[in-house]
Amino acid sequence: MCYFVHRINKNQTNGVNFILLGFSEYPDLQGPLFLVFFIIYTITVLGNLGMITIIRLNPKLHTPMYFFLSHLSFVDFCYSSVVTPKLLENLIVEDRSFSFASCISQFFFACTCVITETFMLAAMAYDRFVAVCNPLLYTVAMSRKLCSLLVAASYFWGVACTLGVTYFMLILNFCGTKVINNFVCEHSAVIAVSCSDSYVSQLSLVIVTTFNQITSLGIVFTSYVFIFVTVMRMPSTAGRYKAFSTCASHLTAIAIFHGPILFLYCVPTTKSSWLLVEIASVFYTVVVPMLNPLIYSLRNKDVKQAARRLITSQVTCQKS
Repeated sequence: MCYFVHRINKNQTNGVNFILLGFSEYPDLQGPLFLVFFIIYTITVLGNLGMITIIRLNPKLHTPMYFFLSHLSFVDFCYSSVVTPKLLENLIVEDRSFSFASCISQFFFACTCVITETFMLAAMAYDRFVAVCNPLLYTVAMSRKLCSLLVAASYFWGVACTLGVTYFMLILNFCGTKVINNFVCEHSAVIAVSCSDSYVSQLSLVIVTTFNQITSLGIVFTSYVFIFVTVMRMPSTAGRYKAFSTCASHLTAIAIFHGPILFLYCVPTTKSSWLLVEIASVFYTVVVPMLNPLIYSLRNKDVKQAARRLITSQVTCQKS
């Protein structure tokens, strides 16, 4: 950690500064984009904090699935709050400069949230596997201790991986004011403006991302293979439909989360594809954190009922 502080201070002393281009190439769209992203961020904050509140206040939702979901909502809230406020600021101000320390900090927390969410979704896949394949042992197998351990491991691994990737970013040399062709301090955009060879830094990210994607998707794929086999053996159509419907929200969340990441980090990109990279970055940094609470609330009868009770109780209290 002392090394991290030393490298940040050294670059700050050398006058290293970044300018986030963002969407400055489209001046006529600055106002509309600000409105769109502000609405998305508002929905994200209300949706995720609302989901956490509903789960905490309703004893019926104190189950392993909703325990994971509350932490997923917390990670989405943190992730969006790390990225979106700076994006909104850059849409309405002329000075888009970003200090080296602030840029590295944004990358660190955003990367931690991404990796944490990757394994949180994998833990949720294992939870669905136990619920469908071993329903009688569900409460025993998915004990409070195990759930807490899986969540803690997701946070720990997110921080550990990010420390490694950030270390290889900090060994690079940066000089003067550099323009980052993105709205966020994303890894490839930052190392592209370094004054030294970034091969090792790029390699470290590829290794970490590939390992995390293979591991987490391997857990998800294995879990759902067993779930599919178990469901297809069920004698009743109603039972199969109910089992599949409980997994639909999770599968949707996995698809919209992993898709952009696979595109950004596992598919080679060139300078001519920066626009596609930026669009994918917007989707997984701004849009995905908004979609998760909507996916889990719109398709979940228990969450909708709990939300109605909470709103009704609040209205009743205000009237009285």
